[in-house]
This record gives sequence, C-alpha cells and structure tokens, in this order.
Amino acid sequence: MINPISNPTAGKTIFFQSLGCPKNLVDTEVMLGITRENAFQVVQDPKEAAVIVVNTCSFINEAKQESIDTILELAENKREGSCQRLIVTGCLPQRYKADLKVSLPEVDAFVGTGQYGNILDYIEGKREDDFNFKNPKYIHDEHTPRINSQPSYRAYLKISEGCIKNCSFCIIPKIRGTLRSRNIESLVEEATRLVSAGVVELNLIAQDLTDYGRDLRYEDGLYQLLQALVKIEGLQWIRLFYVYPDELSDKLVELIAAEPKICKYIDMPIQHINDRMLNRMNRKWVDGARIRERVARLRSLVPDLAFRSTVLVGYPGETQEEFEELKQFVKEVRFEHLGVFAYSVEENTDSFKADGHLPEEVREARRQEILEIQRSISHEVINRYVGRTVPVLVEGVSEESEFLWRGRHAGQAPDIDGYVLLHSGEFQPGQIINVKIEKALDYDLVGAPV
Repeated sequence: MINPISNPTAGKTIFFQSLGCPKNLVDTEVMLGITRENAFQVVQDPKEAAVIVVNTCSFINEAKQESIDTILELAENKREGSCQRLIVTGCLPQRYKADLKVSLPEVDAFVGTGQYGNILDYIEGKREDDFNFKNPKYIHDEHTPRINSQPSYRAYLKISEGCIKNCSFCIIPKIRGTLRSRNIESLVEEATRLVSAGVVELNLIAQDLTDYGRDLRYEDGLYQLLQALVKIEGLQWIRLFYVYPDELSDKLVELIAAEPKICKYIDMPIQHINDRMLNRMNRKWVDGARIRERVARLRSLVPDLAFRSTVLVGYPGETQEEFEELKQFVKEVRFEHLGVFAYSVEENTDSFKADGHLPEEVREARRQEILEIQRSISHEVINRYVGRTVPVLVEGVSEESEFLWRGRHAGQAPDIDGYVLLHSGEFQPGQIINVKIEKALDYDLVGAPV
C-alpha cells in the first residue's frame, strides 16, 4: 500500500492500491503525482476515501486472482465506506478489456496501461466506458508529476516501457506494447531531482534494460545512460534489474566492474539453459552457450557480483533430460539469488496452443526440486559474508526488534533479497556505513558498525 501523503486540501480523498512489479508501482506513483497536483488528499484507510484506485497485475494466474480479490474487497467500501468511485487500472483491464465490465459491475472505470497519464479524466467521469484500448504508446517523462512512494533514500527509475522480445510464454508485449525508451536527458533530469530530494539508491527498471534506447537508435544505450547517471553528485548506488544476456556488451560489463556507484548486482532472467527449450520459448536471440559465456564473463570481471536470475520449469515439451540439464547448470553457476517459476498456462500467448503441456503436479514438483538445490547454495553463499566488512545502507529500526537496526549491502535488492541486522549503534535512514558481518541467518546477516 502506498504511504499517505499529507495535503492541506480537504474534501477530495483518494486511496491507491498498487499490485505487481516495481514497473507498475512507478505508474502508480505518477497517478499519485497527478492527483496530488489536483488537490486530492491521499489517505491510508480505504474507508476514508471518496475515490479508490487499484493498479493491477495480470502477468500470471496468481497475479490475476490477487487483482480480482483485491478489487472485490475494496469494492465493499462503496457500501460500507465513503467510496463514490472505484477505478481499476493497469494490466488486468488492458488484457481483458470489456469483459471486466460484465464480471465487475462494481467498478466505475477501467484504465489501460497506456492511459494512466489520464487518470484525472477517469476520476472525473469523462472516460468511463473506454474499452477500445489501442496498443499502449504512452510513457511519462521528466515533466510528469510523480510522488516517490519508497523511503526517501531510494527510488525506482523506469527507463523504458514495453518489450520487443515476444517470448512465447509472456503476455507483456500484448499488455504493455512495444519498446518505448525515454531519452537520456529526460532520465538524468528526473534522477537528479530524486537525488536532490534525498535519494542515494537508484534502482533502474524496464522490461529489458539492455534493449534500452534501440528505438531511439542509441548504440549501447544502457552503457551511455549509466555513464551519464554516475556523474550525478550525491547518488551513491545504481542497481540494474532485468538485464538480458543478448545485448550485454563487454564495455557495459567493464563499466559495471569499474564504476563504484554501480552496485555489483545483476538481475538476469535466463529462463532455461537448454537450446531446444530456449527455442520453444521463442528466446531465439540467445542460446545456452551465450548464456554461459556472459555469466562466466560477469563472474570473471566482477568477482564480488551478487547474481540474481530467474528460471522457468515445466514449459510445454520439457523433457526430464532437459530439466536435468537446467538443474546441473544451477548447481554449477551458483546464483546468489534465484527465482523459480512453474510454467503458468496463459491464454493469448503462443505457448497456450503448444503441444506437450505437462501436468500441474509435474511442473510444481520440478519447481520444488530447483528451489531445494538453491536453498543449499544460498546457505553457503550467505555464510561467505561472515567476517567481511561491507558497506550497508541503513533503512531503519528492524521490524523484528526495536533493539535492532536494519539495512542492506549492495548485493541485497529492496524487498526481495534479505537484510543486514545491526545490533549496536544509532543511525539515520539513508546512511551508508561500513559493517563487519558476524553471523549469517537463513536469509539475513547480523553485524556491527566498524
């Protein structure tokens, strides 16, 4: 839930619920900025809101169900609270469009992924029944109002929207549109503004960071962007999410290794290592050999790299031998962090009609096998930090105890990779301090400031 924003203007109250990924969260932050500029007061309790906005996700079945459940739960405020208008935005309406009007009559307006910049029109009832969503083309820029909903010392920076990869299992290009990059000047201006407001950690997000700028005819666009961002005074950490191996150039890897402001952290979704599986997934732009070469190159040039990846198991036609190849790769590469997904049957994707769909219990069993392998690897990886001194970004008092502070080292991304717990000292959130790691827990580290 988005943190409340104080606004002296009374009479217009609004509540936002943002679901799904950080890219979706940035869209919510833009809608927050637009409504705040138009004298709306954001409240934390939906019962106090005249307008409720739910920004939804529909990437896989679990996300769709969460979105629908949340909408129905918040719709109760039209009977029991002060809600006069319920608005649903984002991927769910973009994907299912007019069908939702029949199944969710409680909703007053549906807003597609390319229309969040017009949220005020929907709040005011000017675009209630616009179900003929065109291919999304909108992306906000440095002039668009935006409220950073993260703690003041960190923020996401969405550098592009949409995707040109068209993986056969993925619905994203159909609901987010094709690649639309923001120019470097726009991103530097927004990043500078965020840093001037106290941000020291900037997390770069897009569907694929390494495709950034191809539509603008940039040569090695991510490399150029990072060269510009590292010059911003006061910015301490830059983190890269969703870096794909096909466009990961040598000079980009060398910049990551050499530039102290760029976190030694890479999130590279590989999905599989078997060539036939990659081909069936329509990831024809990369093969197993290229993935192995890029991983080895990163490990060689960035020895302290925290490597996060994602794999997809149980894809239609995946044989036991191909699954075993993936298991062996995970054992060899030893990712610091690994997300494991069982294939989700999604209508309107190319894989929906593919032959060789596996039973759900097989898909889930394979997922659990990889997870068990990764648990052992993660335990060994986290214990490697014991005895080392590492910079830690202090976040605040730990939720576990008022006598502990909580922070993250550069290899721990916000909300997903665990924490460093500090058992002594007094700090300010946003400080970066050196910490000697004394103990490793299952997912967190414990240490004291040097």
